[in-house]
Amino acid sequence: MPDWKILIADGLDEKGIKNLQSAALVDDRSGISHEELIEIIGNYDALIVRGRTRVTPDVFSAGQRLKVVGRAGVGVDNIDLAAANIHQVTVVNSPHATTQAVAEHTLALMLALVRSIPAADSGMKSGMWLKKQFTGVEIKDQSLGIIGLGNIGSLVAQMAKSLGMRVFGYDAFITEDDVIQRGAEPLTLNELYARSDFISIHIPLSPETRGMIDGGAFGYMKRGVYLICTARGGIIDETALLNALESGQVSGAALDVFVNEPPGMTALVTHPKVIATPHIAAQTGEAQTRASVDIASEVLSALYGKPLKWKIV
Repeated sequence: MPDWKILIADGLDEKGIKNLQSAALVDDRSGISHEELIEIIGNYDALIVRGRTRVTPDVFSAGQRLKVVGRAGVGVDNIDLAAANIHQVTVVNSPHATTQAVAEHTLALMLALVRSIPAADSGMKSGMWLKKQFTGVEIKDQSLGIIGLGNIGSLVAQMAKSLGMRVFGYDAFITEDDVIQRGAEPLTLNELYARSDFISIHIPLSPETRGMIDGGAFGYMKRGVYLICTARGGIIDETALLNALESGQVSGAALDVFVNEPPGMTALVTHPKVIATPHIAAQTGEAQTRASVDIASEVLSALYGKPLKWKIV
């Protein structure tokens, strides 16, 4: 067995670690700082991260033995793909592992938003019976616009239709026929904004999508729309969202992701029309086990020159 050395920077489920240990030497340095990572990465053939660790050009430059970087999860916006390509380092992820968890969290946020569940619970725990203050909205027969019909967006579409919602979809990277096959009625982005009672975002963060949901986008939206985002912080212009909440253009927002994480007690996080969760959409035991096993398998395949299922670069 080759003496492959694998560094885990952000924690991994035990099952995935055991799979790695069966074929390589594994160091679990969960929580390692960026400076420490640069100091030691030259000793390793593979690096496994989650969303916390940023794999920057200086990490790739220092990783003289580095052959593969694995992201246990979907988004790879914390990995500099251009630098990986320059240094001929393979980047892989585990895109299917957290699909169910994130889709379920999306629906949970939507329902919590329209029924004011966090506020109602807080009132009860403060000794208040605020029955008349919380008149909700039924989601049956409402329209849901989904931006991004990948694995998660497609599953959200299925779940929403099962609850009686009409589902619209926009995805710049697939055909209208594909949108239909994935459970949504295809619309242009501006049409989706104008016709949706709810909008849920399921696209990656990229230079093209950063700040995509800005003041102009909110201007196209139906007044009183509800916004849900379990994708990535930075896709929504948070200042523009705050303004839209204050004006009533947006009735409420449920956010699992933020530009800065943790965001602190910002005006957006503490806004009474916002439900905020700390980037936990993928945090189920089942999803974490799947992500761990999937990324372990993919990283080992990369090291041993086997075919890859989820190669990014």
